[in-house]
Amino acid sequence: MLPVIALVGRPNVGKSTLFNVLTGTRDAIVADVPGLTRDRQYGFGRLGPVPYVVIDTGGLLENPQGIEAQMRAQTERAVLEADRLIFLTDARAGLAPQDRFVAAELRRSGKPVTLALNKAEGLDADTAAADFHALGFGAPLAISSSHGQGCEHLMEQVLAGLEAQAEAQPDSGAIRIAVIGRPNVGKSTLVNRLLGEERVIASEAPGTTRDSILVPFERDGRRFVLIDTAGLRRRAKIADVVERVSVAKTLQAIDEAHVVILVLDAHDSVAEQDASVLGLALERGRALILAVNKWDGIPAEQREQIQRQLALKLDFVPFAPLHFISARHGSGVGELMQSAVRAYEAAVRALPTRELTRTLEHALSVHQPPLVRGRRIKLRYAHQGGRNPPRIVIHGNQTESVPAAYTRYLANVFRKAYDLFATPVLIEYRTDANPYAREGRVKARRDAPRRHSATRKRR
Repeated sequence: MLPVIALVGRPNVGKSTLFNVLTGTRDAIVADVPGLTRDRQYGFGRLGPVPYVVIDTGGLLENPQGIEAQMRAQTERAVLEADRLIFLTDARAGLAPQDRFVAAELRRSGKPVTLALNKAEGLDADTAAADFHALGFGAPLAISSSHGQGCEHLMEQVLAGLEAQAEAQPDSGAIRIAVIGRPNVGKSTLVNRLLGEERVIASEAPGTTRDSILVPFERDGRRFVLIDTAGLRRRAKIADVVERVSVAKTLQAIDEAHVVILVLDAHDSVAEQDASVLGLALERGRALILAVNKWDGIPAEQREQIQRQLALKLDFVPFAPLHFISARHGSGVGELMQSAVRAYEAAVRALPTRELTRTLEHALSVHQPPLVRGRRIKLRYAHQGGRNPPRIVIHGNQTESVPAAYTRYLANVFRKAYDLFATPVLIEYRTDANPYAREGRVKARRDAPRRHSATRKRR
């Protein structure tokens, strides 16, 4: 599973700025105002030798009041979830009493801690680090998250020794399905339904009866690995347990999966957390299926209204099929699994270059890309660049000017042409080198001495 890295420190030391650098996004709001971040923020890390989940936190305060107490509780939860911690301090402000308090809290956690001095641009690193050695976390690393300086080296140190863990893949011959969703929407009930009435969730192997993540099973002759985010228990224990789902574990499950099933409660509206986690699954390129549970308890006259609301709130994933199910009674679960198999087959499908190029040519004949400064964008040929999700690489000229709307058009054309059911289609452009550009430069260099000698002769 992906390692989880938490960014911890007192408020206003630059944790959100570093979060944005590590995730390559602008998801965390950044301003020179202490306490701006309150809830935990999660993202997939992109900077460093291996992939990971990174958590932004609001900060630890010694004597919190009001909202600060909630910020501290959120930060403490992130520390519990994390495998490794980045302790961020302010190199310009120097060692503060609050830093000593944070150091004591992190030392108590027992997790590996890397100390980073932020805002160190333009400072002598040794001088800035002198006082911070007293915290007892070894030599501090000077970085500047606002300028991106030292951040990659920081992650190399934080992630040292995790390469083998990050590369491991469970049971490559099985379809990996992540079941995600908010607490009490019926994830565990659906898990039990998929595993069968007489089956026990975990095997008899030590350590698998509680908090299991990977659960192999077979259905209709196909092998699956179920990746559950609720902390699976034996059937007898599920009824009295309130599910506590960690967002970090959800992101780990998304990364491990071929197909992600988001379970929603038909009696409840789509929450911000649902859309946020769905967006992260989309960002990771996973095939997506939406399972609206407890549908049997909805009166017939309300069903059409609920369907309209779901379509409106989830319009950013129009390719994700909606299944209305009852995990308790089993209705619709068979069709849900058929969709999961179909989505997996689409996500890993091989797409021949000749056929892709032919489809691209047809798409261009129906709808040409727009003009850019009076010149037509030319898209020449396409080939497959990856699977899960299907990645289609298109070569041409001026590809950096292709509008987002036209890219969506092409993705929809390819999805329909190859029945890429329930999966996002990633379009990647590459601009071909102009074969005449080098020839022109060589000719210019060859002609330059002649022009010079001719000018001298005229003089």
